[in-house]
Amino acid sequence: MKIEALGLEHFYGHEKVLNGVDIEILPGSFTAIIGESGSGKTTVLSILSTLLQPSLGSVRYDGKLLNELGNIDHFRQHNIGFVFQFHYLISYLTLRENIALAALDATLIDPLMGSLGIERLAKRYSDEVSGGERQRAAIARALINHPSVVFADEPTGNLDTKNALGVYELFREFSRSGTGFVVASHDKKIADYADVIIEMEDGIVKQIHK
Repeated sequence: MKIEALGLEHFYGHEKVLNGVDIEILPGSFTAIIGESGSGKTTVLSILSTLLQPSLGSVRYDGKLLNELGNIDHFRQHNIGFVFQFHYLISYLTLRENIALAALDATLIDPLMGSLGIERLAKRYSDEVSGGERQRAAIARALINHPSVVFADEPTGNLDTKNALGVYELFREFSRSGTGFVVASHDKKIADYADVIIEMEDGIVKQIHK
């Protein structure tokens, strides 16, 4: 899915956090939006992922505006996956049960867990596995319905370097299979894995590296 954002501006109260942002996300690309805290990267990610309406500007998904897409919940369920800094797994459900909550086709769960190296943990609870394993389960939940694009906000913020790089490797691997990834991060190591780096500063796009 191609995503085109034009002239994005956003205010939180009287504070202007985006100032005319233009971004293009190509299908199947691994795009990293990097910048320091307060640069606007999380706000851009929230707008691109349909979770936030911009104060000004527009976003098109394969040429269609959000209000032209019909049922937004249906659109998200079939086209968009989410990964956050905190995994948000339900503690009283097993890893497999957490993934099953999002799954449209339960037969895909076990193969996906296998491809992410966590099939042996299917019956474990989130407090019985490591931080990296919890995040892999969260990634599985995001990927289970074969979305066009996965949005991730600081997905490695709570991980050590080894596990963080493992997450980036996973994103790169799945992007080669056609799933797009848009990742907001302050971690500059992501530049070694992403196809496109969008560098933000003070609410504007400072540079784009390809």
